Amino acid sequence: MSAIEDIVIVGAALAGATAAKTLREEGYDGRLRLFGAERHLPYIRPPLSKGYLAGADERTSIDVIEPEWYRDHDVELNLGTRIGEIDPAGAVTTVAGQRYSFDRALLATGSVPRRLPIPGIDLEGVLSLRTVDDSDRLRETLRDGGKRLVLIGSGWIGMEVAATARTLGNDVTILERDPIPLAVALGDELGRFFAGLHAQHGVDIRTSVDVEAIVGEAGRATGVRLKDGTSFPADLVLVGVGAVPAVELAQAAGLAVENGVLVDADLRSSAPAVFAAGDIANAMHPLIDRRLRSEHWANAIDGGTAAAKAMLGRRAVHDAIPYFYTDQFDLGMEYAGFAPLTRDAELVYRGDPSTGEFIAFWIREARVVAGMNVNVWDVNDEIKALVASRVQVRVDELRDSDVPLAEMARVA
Repeated sequence: MSAIEDIVIVGAALAGATAAKTLREEGYDGRLRLFGAERHLPYIRPPLSKGYLAGADERTSIDVIEPEWYRDHDVELNLGTRIGEIDPAGAVTTVAGQRYSFDRALLATGSVPRRLPIPGIDLEGVLSLRTVDDSDRLRETLRDGGKRLVLIGSGWIGMEVAATARTLGNDVTILERDPIPLAVALGDELGRFFAGLHAQHGVDIRTSVDVEAIVGEAGRATGVRLKDGTSFPADLVLVGVGAVPAVELAQAAGLAVENGVLVDADLRSSAPAVFAAGDIANAMHPLIDRRLRSEHWANAIDGGTAAAKAMLGRRAVHDAIPYFYTDQFDLGMEYAGFAPLTRDAELVYRGDPSTGEFIAFWIREARVVAGMNVNVWDVNDEIKALVASRVQVRVDELRDSDVPLAEMARVA
């Protein structure tokens, strides 16, 4: 490892912190700098719309690593520090002008909420949810109940916030441009399932609507107006219309960028000394032989781990099965698989969705490309193994709960 004496990580969130931890675990003892634009220690984001937002999780519970670890392992934390430029030949420069050299660099700058170009978007009381500070502001308003929350967009974050806010006793309205919430991620049938869950708990879901403006008084948002003139009063407006990878540094540095930073299976970019992991990495996945970019937390962990090993010259392939989870009301769900392959795939159930306990499988060419367990536990590892095995399966066996999934994955 003597040839690699200086590593810089740009982005102090889950992928960056995981990479730092892995580097030390792998025996790297050179200089290690971690730069983060936020002033907080690296933390995990899923609880921001769930337990942390609800007040059930303490602030320290979302830290990636305990604070003492960075000091004990000689990691130079540079929090509240933005990198303004990266030279792929071996240096980063902060916006304040400090320059730091590197032998290897990891870009883990994540993603930023997509901005909705409508009047009123800058009013006070209009929020997105990306950071712990965003979650704190939401929690301050929603924690005592009785408020009117209007969500623009019905993706995972929006649906989770809606469930948390409703559970806290707030009135919740979701405004969605598409006909069915979550249909892009899960298809129409399961999208309707989640929409029904929210309707059962008193969430007002309006679909196939176009938002025209956020309206307000004295600089503060008071409601949302649709293009047909319908208005919805609001004490708080949350915009959740997706996110975009934060690739400005990579683009300015001349790295290959297309829906994220283009990287190989070892997460190396078009510049040999620069790697990318997490939300911004558009990586070649060896199991499906196509590029895949994921904004879920498991990808940040898997990618940060693989990138750290690859930076040290170790054999490291980012081939984990994509995974995420959600908690909404009394529903817990885990999903494993390749979402791009589920479009037009056959949907097969093990169990009855009407009971709220089932497993859904997406089948393409007789192979399971994704699976989702809903209120059924201790099966996700088996689903991952089934997806990874790429074995051809029989639909009747998938439906039969007496046939162990582990056995199906082992069939050659």
